[in-house]
Amino acid sequence: MIIRIAVIAVAVSLAVMLVSIAVVKGYKHEIKSKITGFSTHIQLSRLDLNNSFETSAIERDTFIERLIMECETVKGLQPFVIKAGIIKTKEDFKGIVLKGTDSLYDWGFIQQHLLEGKLPKYHSDSVSTNIIISKTIADLLKIKMGDRITIYFVQEPPRARRFTISGIFETGFGELDETYAYVDMRALQKLNDWVPDAITGYEINLKNDKFIDEAAKEIFEYIPYTVELRTIREMHPQLFEWLQLLDMNVWVIVILMIVVACINMTTALLILIVERSNMIGIIKTIGASHAQVRNIFLYVSFYLITYGIIMGNVIGIGLCFLQSRFSIVKLDQSAYYLSEVPILLEWQDIMWLNVGTLCVCLLTMLIPTMVISKINPVKVLKFD
Repeated sequence: MIIRIAVIAVAVSLAVMLVSIAVVKGYKHEIKSKITGFSTHIQLSRLDLNNSFETSAIERDTFIERLIMECETVKGLQPFVIKAGIIKTKEDFKGIVLKGTDSLYDWGFIQQHLLEGKLPKYHSDSVSTNIIISKTIADLLKIKMGDRITIYFVQEPPRARRFTISGIFETGFGELDETYAYVDMRALQKLNDWVPDAITGYEINLKNDKFIDEAAKEIFEYIPYTVELRTIREMHPQLFEWLQLLDMNVWVIVILMIVVACINMTTALLILIVERSNMIGIIKTIGASHAQVRNIFLYVSFYLITYGIIMGNVIGIGLCFLQSRFSIVKLDQSAYYLSEVPILLEWQDIMWLNVGTLCVCLLTMLIPTMVISKINPVKVLKFD
């Protein structure tokens, strides 16, 4: 029974570690994808002391755009215009930040979270009056698809514009959903009395977020001193610090599970050695050394640990597969920003967990085998 308990402990410990890493990595990946969907990896804007949403304009530079696009890590570059306003309905009003986009804007992120309507199509001969808002804003103001809304802009002189709701999205990221809406960039340029080449800045998408620091250093060499470069980590430092804390939770779980597995295996092997003391005495009597007897029990331990690891992989990977395929475990989206538990399990994680668990458990098995050297074959056989 004690051997079975030890094997089950190894299996459960490995399964818990696999599921923990898969959930945390999946959660971090989904949150990062939502943040970058709104803000992208790197943002360029006018360097000034203005801390509001609106900044001074910069002029589009095709030469700098070409240099940035030639960077190996850069996936795409798109201009944008930001302007704050107030949506007013008959019953309520709310502050909002309009993000102006052009016809080449990458709508992939919004497309994934679009609930109603369709993405805008901008024509060169006219300025679109369509707007895409979030479900959060629509619910707060009690507006729906197809409604015409009035947005007021606090400037000199004050202005107002009418927009038609052409799409409603929901990302689950409450703070950002409640803030941003998407309109034609040219409408905001006209409100600001800007020329067509005047923009708030550029958004730069990378092929992989692992290259953010390297790409930022390279792009920084191309931009003038009047332009500020900010990475996604600098734009949302609190969120990334919070995500880093999740890594600590994973390490705590992994260490605890390995300790549990080692303690159970050590106890089981120690009991096995005591129960087999007679056999140990006989083997030593016929000339076996301490090392040879120790190797016998280490081989048995290796077999039991390997069996437990195989069981743990089946359980852990099986649970991850079921969750990723059928989304069995749900989440409160308002609290966790996601509607279901995400899963991201890579083969490198499986390999390192298996190898690490096997090595650590085998090393701890050396401790109980030291008892073998203390067993006196004469006393054992005489006692028998």
